Amino acid sequence: MACSIGIDVAKATLVVATEPAQSLGPFPNDDSGHAALVTALTPLAPTRIVLEATGGYERAVTGALAAAGLPVVVVNPRQVRAFAQATGQLAKTDALDARVLAAFAQRVAPEVRPIPDATTQELRDWVTRRRQLVAMLGQERTRLLQAQGPAHRALRRDLEQHIRWLERRLRASDDEVGRLIEASPLWRVRDQLLQSVPGIGPVVAHTLLASVPELGTLDRKQIAALVGVVPRNRDSGQWQGRRQIWGGRAAVRQVLYMGALVATRHNPVLRAFYLRRRAAGKPAKVALVAVMRKLLIMLNAMLAHQRPWRATAA
Repeated sequence: MACSIGIDVAKATLVVATEPAQSLGPFPNDDSGHAALVTALTPLAPTRIVLEATGGYERAVTGALAAAGLPVVVVNPRQVRAFAQATGQLAKTDALDARVLAAFAQRVAPEVRPIPDATTQELRDWVTRRRQLVAMLGQERTRLLQAQGPAHRALRRDLEQHIRWLERRLRASDDEVGRLIEASPLWRVRDQLLQSVPGIGPVVAHTLLASVPELGTLDRKQIAALVGVVPRNRDSGQWQGRRQIWGGRAAVRQVLYMGALVATRHNPVLRAFYLRRRAAGKPAKVALVAVMRKLLIMLNAMLAHQRPWRATAA
């Protein structure tokens, strides 16, 4: 029977379970522990090693396993939790979670995808950092608006100073993302192709480069499902619910929404598409989601064929 492995990742430890069951002790989540884990797992020739995305603690061990040529997969924790509940496993400990991950790997058999290399991960980290800085800037500017009156003068000075610092860090993060893209001929070409589309600026292009490396390699249905811009049915018997988009890569959807919003004003092809949807009676947000999906499919085709934007082709 093929061997599948689940690893529950914590800040300090890695708890390992196998399917079929074998005894493997916990490993420290550091360089020495990763080396020992690779040594222990390589003779087992596993078909899949499944870990949950844990906000960053899984990155180093995932990289070590991938570098050793082992088939490692990082999955969405929500999927694993739903699988555990479906199989009647309601209790939760590190050991139980590792066993559930091993069973998930064996029965669900998630697809093994290439792990981003160090440079791609660095670009993704800087794009994520930019998003965090934008969120903090928005919060601080809201606090500044709320700090009115003479009693808040000192607070306003502190907020203004912090806002200026965040703005400098935001510009620095943009410079760093630009430097990474300029250093890569492949990224530079893809960035130019993406930004040739009216409505696509540096933020959208850089987010797609960092967070959707599959862009240009999948078909239109696959890329729309991957990002999460496919309306999902919610029907039961004679009842028909409203279609909704969910799942996929939320951070990409957020910037794609802004790109679609700009495109409905400045991109003649997508503006006409949007107005046709509105004339057909679609609500504004539904029509805008349709623009998001069409825009993503266009970008996917452009990268697949290595062709810049042309209104006639679109």
